[in-house]
Amino acid sequence: MPPRTSPRTSLRTSPSARSGAPSAAELLDFVREVAADAALVSSLPLDPAGRTWIRLDGPGGCEAWLIGWPPGAGTGWHDHGGSHGAFVTARGALTEQSLAARLPTEGWKTLELADGVDRERRLAERDGRAFGPHHVHQVFNAEAGHAVSAHAYHPPLPMMRRYSRTGPVLRLEQVEWPEEWA
Repeated sequence: MPPRTSPRTSLRTSPSARSGAPSAAELLDFVREVAADAALVSSLPLDPAGRTWIRLDGPGGCEAWLIGWPPGAGTGWHDHGGSHGAFVTARGALTEQSLAARLPTEGWKTLELADGVDRERRLAERDGRAFGPHHVHQVFNAEAGHAVSAHAYHPPLPMMRRYSRTGPVLRLEQVEWPEEWA
């Protein structure tokens, strides 16, 4: 995802984030703080035709984004290349569908998922979650108005795997690398 701008934020960085890698909980604290910054959230340009974003400076060298979601916009199924992360809805509401299963990171192209691995949650304004390095999900705006969310990942995304899904079958479709987002 290429940055459209690179504003610096004045948000607090926790002591443990300054001295080492931020934990998922610290990333969640950071994105909650970003989501609560009304001036920053309002500065994001919104586009009715697609997602918009600005890259933020996050704690401990993490990768952070503020993302705008028009109605119907979504990510598709993906992972974060082994990074842990967190996101919070700053405005509106988002839906997250995720898999409660740890997938192998290599050596497969198609997997049949077991029954009971699907999870879905609606994340209203100020709702968020942290996740570990094996998290596979898709996020989308099923609401009538724009949504805005804050995201942070550590280490910075080394890659993203994109998947398609038909019923219980998950298929690896593409691997994206950071240089493709620039």
